[in-house]
Amino acid sequence: MVPLRIEGFLYLAGFAACIPAANWLIGNAGTICAPAGPCLIPVLPGVMAPSGVLMVGLALVLRDLVQRRLGVRWAVGAILGGALLSAALAPPTLVIASAAAFLLSELADLAVYSPLQRRRLMVAVALSGVVGLVVDSIVFLQLAFGSLDYLAGQVAGKAWMLLFAMPFVWMVRERDRRLGLGV
Repeated sequence: MVPLRIEGFLYLAGFAACIPAANWLIGNAGTICAPAGPCLIPVLPGVMAPSGVLMVGLALVLRDLVQRRLGVRWAVGAILGGALLSAALAPPTLVIASAAAFLLSELADLAVYSPLQRRRLMVAVALSGVVGLVVDSIVFLQLAFGSLDYLAGQVAGKAWMLLFAMPFVWMVRERDRRLGLGV
């Protein structure tokens, strides 16, 4: 079994990897890639979203797990470092939108997750993820494109990743219970 602190650093590495992955996906991978726009993927029947949404949804869950294993100071440091990394790696036209959306959504996620995490991990991850993905979607779309045209797709794409990550969060919670580390 991986020691919990090392596990936390693995979550941190995964969190950090989501940032360049999201920036790469939005410009390079999708079923439709517009020359001056984002690459899009289907997230629901008839609903498209910029492909980076997948990694953003995963980042919200990984940030929660960083906080669970390493503490709130590491989580805040990861958010600030992630915002800088996002700004450094985003396409020039998306630097402000990417960094601002990342920073605000992760801080919103932290604010919801922190008071709930010790009593109800699954609820904390789900609620904080929903808040974070909505904030990220609205801020990013408004700053990047000046419209909320892809809002439904952004929310759906990130929600899929949140949903797919929940069984893993459940396994973390169950292992923590067996180790006597709380809920």
